[in-house]
Amino acid sequence: MFDRRHLLRASGSAAAGVLGAAALPAPAAASRTARPPVASDPTAGVTRTLLQEHPSPADGWEAVQTLVRIPRHQESGRHSHPGIEVGYIVRGDVLMEFDDRPPLRLRTGDPFFIPDGAIHNARNVGTVTTMMLSTYVVDASKPLVTTC
Repeated sequence: MFDRRHLLRASGSAAAGVLGAAALPAPAAASRTARPPVASDPTAGVTRTLLQEHPSPADGWEAVQTLVRIPRHQESGRHSHPGIEVGYIVRGDVLMEFDDRPPLRLRTGDPFFIPDGAIHNARNVGTVTTMMLSTYVVDASKPLVTTC
């Protein structure tokens, strides 16, 4: 098992390879002075901040909770998780796009559920930075995020 907390705080290609580039948060000091996202990279500025992680009662699984921030006009990028995601839109408007079903329009206060392995993309379609509370129950031996 690898330490997701360390990987979420790490930077560079090693962490990006394990969690996916969109999973890497900007360092706290840099986020206050960072340049605006580059228009050619729709995932620029997207962060996942680890809030907590705990072993699951099922062997080999764990519960991980993150706060996902998606700036205006940006998106998470197509990705999947090795288990379920249960989420809540804390702030903002999101179009949750799926490869295998119609998209969902989610607004502040809406809950959502993403099945194991479902490829999805969260697109910020609102006027503020979207904040989503995401809780995952995932296979502890696999990366939390796999980009597609």
